[in-house]
Amino acid sequence: MLAATALPAPPQDRKNRILDAAERCFARHGFHKSTMQDVAAECAMSPGNLYRYFSSKDDLVAGLAERDRERFMCDITVITAATDPRSAFEALGRLHLVETPVEKAVLMMELWAESARNPRIGAICRAMDHEVHGIMTAFVAQWRRLEGMSSPTPPDQVASLMMILGDGLFRQRASAPDFNAEAAFRLIYPIVLNAIGVPQSSPPEVP
Repeated sequence: MLAATALPAPPQDRKNRILDAAERCFARHGFHKSTMQDVAAECAMSPGNLYRYFSSKDDLVAGLAERDRERFMCDITVITAATDPRSAFEALGRLHLVETPVEKAVLMMELWAESARNPRIGAICRAMDHEVHGIMTAFVAQWRRLEGMSSPTPPDQVASLMMILGDGLFRQRASAPDFNAEAAFRLIYPIVLNAIGVPQSSPPEVP
């Protein structure tokens, strides 16, 4: 019998494996202390092979930002098509702000700090924020149209509020081991619903 030969992984699978390794390295050691060699070792790949896919740590950050953007776009597509936007919106918020691993919040803090020093990473973070802001603004406006809701707060300001509250929750998750993300989410979620114009039947229960 012929010995079985493992097929090489598709390029996109290899890129995702590298990006997963970069996330772990950046969250564990920090962006500055992590090296391309660290990332290569983390994903069991030679440095030379790693450089075939990403030429620098900045390129890794760009790849992480693009992957996050694609995933977020998929999530927004789901809630936009949902028959119950409120439930879908709450599920999306809880997924990103409560259920996302703490390591992801730590990584975001690392990238935000680096964006103040590194012009390229700063541009990547600003572009990502700008696109997310635009997507959320359009989502709020569409939700209002579909359900005939009104609010004195313009959709773009609601989007800004969501991002500010979300960033603050992420920072607390990254820096405070005892932080209760679920309780915090249940506090800020009604604030966002009120800004959108969603009727609320009763105040949230906070543990």
